[in-house]
Amino acid sequence: MENTTGPRTGLRESKKLRTRRQLAATALELFLERGFDAVSVADVAAAAEVSKPTLFRYFQSKEDLVLDRFADHQDEVARIVRDRPAGRTPVGAVHEHFLAALAERDPITGLCDHPNVLAFQELLYSTAGLQTRIAHYTAREVELLAAVLEAESVPAFSARLAALHLVTVRHELGRENWRLLSAGQSADEAYPAAVAEADRAFDMLADGLDRALGPLIPS
Repeated sequence: MENTTGPRTGLRESKKLRTRRQLAATALELFLERGFDAVSVADVAAAAEVSKPTLFRYFQSKEDLVLDRFADHQDEVARIVRDRPAGRTPVGAVHEHFLAALAERDPITGLCDHPNVLAFQELLYSTAGLQTRIAHYTAREVELLAAVLEAESVPAFSARLAALHLVTVRHELGRENWRLLSAGQSADEAYPAAVAEADRAFDMLADGLDRALGPLIPS
């Protein structure tokens, strides 16, 4: 008898992913139209034609309907550091990656003036509940990066401090770039300042972290 467990499992997972994306897209459309606080979970469920219990099987909270997309990036910094070329410091690797992302106007850098991205960022940065919940995703980023550094023989506390600094700098640069765009600049106009601020921020980290971590990380 043919074993179809694998294909069936794959189909189920694909269906779950489509449902998850549909729920998130429906919620975001409502939040952008009415405001985050004016839309309830019941409103989202009704618009998506699912029950509230079904919605909560996919998302733990109302905030996660917006922030779930951050889950796709939680391991990004850890991966950058883990896969960096030989001889490159953790700070240098993250710095280089961030500059490349700025040049591509990657939304994760905050330097993207596509109307949909700007609307999402406005919702994110202007909603207290979302700012509180995003700390959950940031903590996971730090945890994953710290684990990579510990695997390179960095003591646990030093690894966590370094991870906190690197993750925080990326987030704050993104927020600053959003401020430039929300003040009326285009992404192209803000790009030189964004590069200068990134260079300054990572240079500050390099002065401290590279000196501190250098003797701890095998070359």
